[in-house]
Amino acid sequence: METHVLSRIFLLVLCIYSLKTMVDGAGECGRNPPDREAIKLAPCAMAAQDTSARVSPTCCARVKQMGQNPKCLCAVMLSSTARSSGAKPEISMTIPKRCNIANRPIGYKCGAYTLP
Repeated sequence: METHVLSRIFLLVLCIYSLKTMVDGAGECGRNPPDREAIKLAPCAMAAQDTSARVSPTCCARVKQMGQNPKCLCAVMLSSTARSSGAKPEISMTIPKRCNIANRPIGYKCGAYTLP
């Protein structure tokens, strides 16, 4: 009987762990939090602060890749990491357009902002 109780406890712990893992992986950017993903957009730092700043090809490539998941791109552009780097959300939202990304999520609502 003791083995039966232990196996049930083990099964319960395994189920709880599985649920926690599923919840942790359900964020806007999958398993990585937006603040960690924001680091990938470091080449966009100047372009996210000034609309007249040149947007580098590296920035455009990373925004294009991240833009395949608009929820993630939005969360990254509004993240505390992006804001603490000096990025201005209203300017960050213009980067996909400034990169001439054809399949960008035009009109996607991103907090108080809309992607042009």
